[in-house]
Amino acid sequence: MKHLLLIWHSQSGRTRSLAEAAAEGIRALAGEVELRMLRAAEAGLDDLLWAHGLLLATPENFGYMSGALKDFMDRTYYPAAGKTLGLPYALIISCDTDGSGAVRSIQRIAIGYGWTAVAEPLIHRGACTPQALAQARELGEGLAAGIALGVF
Repeated sequence: MKHLLLIWHSQSGRTRSLAEAAAEGIRALAGEVELRMLRAAEAGLDDLLWAHGLLLATPENFGYMSGALKDFMDRTYYPAAGKTLGLPYALIISCDTDGSGAVRSIQRIAIGYGWTAVAEPLIHRGACTPQALAQARELGEGLAAGIALGVF
């Protein structure tokens, strides 16, 4: 059984809705991929080391990732050094602007971890729509399928 870690943070509820939709997609492969869905403040090194794949969902705050997601990275970066090389990951960004600041900040840190981006970041602007939720569900299912099949 493969393991997929979904770490999320949300204050308005939009990012949480997108993360929950992605989790639905991941659960479509429940027989092959075990999901661990945690708030960023609750996730730690053991969770990261458990994972065969990672999905990060965050709002863009002031052109950056959420403070809670940054805190997760601060707590795990050095202890995980060299232990998560090649870990496939994907991003969900909820924003009111263009989301590029959050994407860039996460990508820079992911390079340091040695993670591998396996999908284009899903950037959703404004209120959650059925289309946005469907895209998040599809991203979750695609990531889970890639991990289950050993594609990533």
